[in-house]
Amino acid sequence: MLQIQEDVSLKNFNTFGIDVSAKYFVEIAHEDDLVELFMDPQWLQVNRLVMGGGSNMLLKKDFDGLVIRINIRGIEHRLAQNDVFVEAGAGEVWNDLVNYCVDRGYAGIENLSLIPGSVGASPIQNIGAYGVELKDVFKSCRAFEVATSQFKAFNKEDCGFGYRDSVFKGALKEQYIIVSVKFHLSLVPNLNLAYGAIGQELANRNIAHPTIKDVSRVVSHIRVSKLPDPSTIGNAGSFFKNPVIGTEQFAEVHAKFPEVVHYPAANGVKLAAGWLIEQCGWKGKVVGNTGTWKNQALVLVNHGGATGEEVYSLSSQIIDSVYSKFGVFLEREVNIIG
Repeated sequence: MLQIQEDVSLKNFNTFGIDVSAKYFVEIAHEDDLVELFMDPQWLQVNRLVMGGGSNMLLKKDFDGLVIRINIRGIEHRLAQNDVFVEAGAGEVWNDLVNYCVDRGYAGIENLSLIPGSVGASPIQNIGAYGVELKDVFKSCRAFEVATSQFKAFNKEDCGFGYRDSVFKGALKEQYIIVSVKFHLSLVPNLNLAYGAIGQELANRNIAHPTIKDVSRVVSHIRVSKLPDPSTIGNAGSFFKNPVIGTEQFAEVHAKFPEVVHYPAANGVKLAAGWLIEQCGWKGKVVGNTGTWKNQALVLVNHGGATGEEVYSLSSQIIDSVYSKFGVFLEREVNIIG
């Protein structure tokens, strides 16, 4: 029997550590729990918020509705020659899945080591880091349709993946709840070492022929050196997307700022949002109870007692200053709730 709780604090369920509450709260451990939940029609009428690890959201106020925390666990794998198909429950911790695969020699997600959050959120956000995106290894996902209480499989094409984007953030937002994700990995590594400081860090360690475990360790080291631990200081990782601008606009920016950090992108040029923010003087700056991280300006932090509104206000100030200096608009990567 499902336990619907009332007036539950969400402080320990979001990595920003924002102290707001949910009017109703339920934890889902099995697929069938969702069927049982929505047999009661009242839950179709209220506002709903689906949470996994709570790592990619900013809660601005109390949630006047039902928070559904997905805690469906389990990892299974199947080998087909050099191909590996791994299926994980939506409630699995993302980095636990990465370690599961790396330890077994299943290549493809080693560059995504130490990304906070749950498996279920990975296709919604099309998570990515160090030259690899979720869509590169995505096979399919299984999702619960709220309106019909039916389960549906989505393949890669169905998901409409974009940069930190998918159909689940757009046309199908709030219509489906992901319960499991299947990945297509390989026993034959195709290492991606070109992005960021991976190659340099491998060289520093005198690793000429890296394994996927080497890459995972290096990526983890780089992330720890740049990003704060949510267990010690509230944050949601990268708060902004790296902006992609057209080649003409890039030429203008590059002419004024030749040192601008940039990367090729499919539809233009991707700029490093952290660099843009740092150039505007925000790195390590403290504003009230919030601020930017001392080692990475892309990360906003809660120094203790910050409200969601405070963090949001800071992000707006940063967006304005970057636009004023570079003519480039930053888009929030974190989901704003409230």
